Amino acid sequence: METNYMQIMIESLEKKKAVLDRIIDLNRQQKILLQDENLGPEEFEKNMAYKSNLVDEINLLDNGFEELYEKVRMELQENQAEYQVEIASMQSLIREISARTNTIQTQEQRGRIQVEQKFSDVRKQVRGVRSSQKVVRQYYQNMLHQHNADASVIDNKK
Repeated sequence: METNYMQIMIESLEKKKAVLDRIIDLNRQQKILLQDENLGPEEFEKNMAYKSNLVDEINLLDNGFEELYEKVRMELQENQAEYQVEIASMQSLIREISARTNTIQTQEQRGRIQVEQKFSDVRKQVRGVRSSQKVVRQYYQNMLHQHNADASVIDNKK
C-alpha cells in the first residue's frame, strides 16, 4: 500500500477536525445571537444554514474516509508495525475529533433549550401584539360610536 493513502486519510481527519472547530464557533455565535432581544430571523437562519453546510461537508469526509479505509484495512491489519506512526497519528486525531463531537453535542443540547425559550418569548410577543391590536381596534370602534353620540347630543343642545 502506498503511504499516499495513509496521508490522505490523515488529511481527511484533519479537515474533519477543522470543520468541527467551525461548528463549535458557530454554536458560540448562535448562543450570542439567541441572547440578543432584537435578533432577526435572518441572522439565525444564516447561522443554521452555514452549520448545515458544514454537517454535509463532514458527511462527505466521513464517507470518503470509510471508503478509503475499506481499501487499505487488510494491509493495515497485516502490517501494523510498518504503519505505526500513521496509525498513532490517526488515533490521536480521532480522539480529538471525538472530544469536539462531544463538545458540539453539549452545545447543541444547550442551544436547543435556548432556541425553545426564544421561540416561546417570540410567541408571547406575538400574542401581546395581537392583543394590543385587538384593544386598539375596540378602542377606535368605541370612539367612533361615542363621537357619533356626542355629535347628536351637541346638536340637540342647540
